[in-house]
Amino acid sequence: MKTRFNSLVTLKKRTMQKSEEILQGLNKDLNSASEALQLSYDSLKDVEIPITGTMSDMLASRTLLSSQRSLIHHNKEWVDFATNQVNQAREQLKLDMIEYEKFNYLELEEIKKMLQEIKIKEAKDLDEVALMAHANNKRKSI
Repeated sequence: MKTRFNSLVTLKKRTMQKSEEILQGLNKDLNSASEALQLSYDSLKDVEIPITGTMSDMLASRTLLSSQRSLIHHNKEWVDFATNQVNQAREQLKLDMIEYEKFNYLELEEIKKMLQEIKIKEAKDLDEVALMAHANNKRKSI
């Protein structure tokens, strides 16, 4: 049945689906950031610190450790940013779902009201037909 809320419900549903897609994309980004952070931790574990050797080996090892720590710091920031984005997208999806449910409920209530009006009209029509048939039967019997 066509109601005044049909277009709004359709619009809110599309908005909700768009928010779901955005959330899925942001979850993928968060997973990528988490994997990158884990890889950078694993790479840090793989860095060997020379116990003996030349000073240039020691400096190279220290530079490598420093760059790996910097990469870990960068990946932590990326994970924090991605987590924040996911949380914001979840909140937006929650709001969009509430809006959709609200208008969907209003549409269903409007449909119920329309069906009730149709039912009442049909009952009145049937009563009218019955009265006409009864009056017709009375005339024939007279």
